[in-house]
Amino acid sequence: MPPIGFIQDDLDLKLLVLYIMDRAASPITFLQLFDLALCDAGVDYFSLTQAVDHMASTGQLDKEDGRYVITEKGRRNSRICESSLPPSVRRHCDENLVKVNDALRRENQVRAQVMEREDGAFNLCLTLEDNTAPLLHLALLVPNREQAEAWAKTFQADPSALYLNIIQLLDRPKEVQNEA
Repeated sequence: MPPIGFIQDDLDLKLLVLYIMDRAASPITFLQLFDLALCDAGVDYFSLTQAVDHMASTGQLDKEDGRYVITEKGRRNSRICESSLPPSVRRHCDENLVKVNDALRRENQVRAQVMEREDGAFNLCLTLEDNTAPLLHLALLVPNREQAEAWAKTFQADPSALYLNIIQLLDRPKEVQNEA
C-alpha cells in the first residue's frame, strides 16, 4: 500500500519542520511543533522526534528552555527548499500557524513571574505589553506561593481587567480621591 500524505521520507519531514519553524512567531515546544506538523498524514511522532533531534544536532534548530527555535542555517535551508513542499501542505501549515502564533504573541505579551524572597515571602511580577512597549509592570509582595500563583493565573486569564482598573483608579477626579 502506498504511503499516505505528501510527507514520504525523512527529507520531506525536515523540510516541513523548517517551513513551520521559519514561520513560528517565537520558540515553540515539541508538542506545538507536532500539532503543526500533523497537517499531513505522513507525519508520525517518532519520525518527527528523530528529525528534530537530527536538525538540532546539525545546527538547524536550537533548543532553549524546552522550546525549539530555528537558527540562521535552518532559515537559509528553509527558504531554499520551501517550494519543494506541496502548496496544500504549506497552506495547511499557514492556517494552523495563525492560531499558534496568536497564542505565542499573547504569551509573550502577558507574563507573570513568582520569585521567592530570602525572608520566605514571594514577589509576583506582572507584565503586560503591546507590540512595542510595556503597558504595565507591577511587582507585588505576596505572603505565600499559593496566593502568588493564584493571582498570576487570574492576571494571565484577563490582564486587561487589572490594567483598566488601575487606569480607572488613577483617573478618578481629585475630589473623589480626597474623600476616599
